[in-house]
This record gives sequence, structure tokens and C-alpha cells, in this order.
Amino acid sequence: MKRRFNWQLWGGLLLAVVAFLSYYMFFARFAVTRDVPWVPLLLFLTAVVLLITGWRRAPGKIIPTIVVALGLFVAGTFTYLVTVFSKQLPIAEAAPSVGQKAPDFALRDTANREVRLSSLLAQSNGVVLIFYRGYW
Repeated sequence: MKRRFNWQLWGGLLLAVVAFLSYYMFFARFAVTRDVPWVPLLLFLTAVVLLITGWRRAPGKIIPTIVVALGLFVAGTFTYLVTVFSKQLPIAEAAPSVGQKAPDFALRDTANREVRLSSLLAQSNGVVLIFYRGYW
């Protein structure tokens, strides 16, 4: 019986490595794929399906088990790095601390009129400021 090349197994490992490298070399540049890395996650999902399919059709189980473990290690390392290191914000040294009075500033409202923080504070007892983290 002639042994056939197990392309699912090796293709899954290659796809896992490509998904890992493509995020840091290409997809991290764009906010739509940097904030939620959906393209690399789809590639990892496809890689895991290929790895499992290749493992099931392999006649021997030692080498395929090692290859599957390597592929899962690459996917796990990617998940760990993206969740731990991508959520850190730079430290803003000039930012006001908790309880400190906010500096006066002016912004445009929905009617395109300029509104100052000091004028809002003069009209009411307090103002709630909400800041959104974003990459725009």
C-alpha cells in the first residue's frame, strides 16, 4: 500500500503559521482587523479543521499528534498575545487624575454651535463627561 501525502495536516500547520504572521505583518495596520482580528481567527479556525482532518486520516499518530500540537500552540499563542498585549493603552502623563477638575474646553454640538465646559458648569450642578477609546 502506497502512502499518500497528508496535505490536510501540513496545510493546517502552514495555515496556522500564515495566520499568525499575517496579523502582525498586515492586518494589525487597519483598525477593522486590529481591534477584532476576525480574518486571522477565521484562518485559525480553518487551520484547526484541516489539522483535525489530517490527524484523523493519518495512518500513524505520533508525527500527526506533534504537528497538531504545534498548530494549536501557534493558535493559542496568537490568542494570548492579542488579548493580553493589544488592550494596553499608552500612559497619558498630562491627563487629569480622579477627582481633579477637568480643564476647560470647547466642542461643537449637534446644531454646530460651540459649547464650552465652563458655560455648562455655570448653568447646572454638574456635567458628565464620557470618553470613548477609539482609533479614529
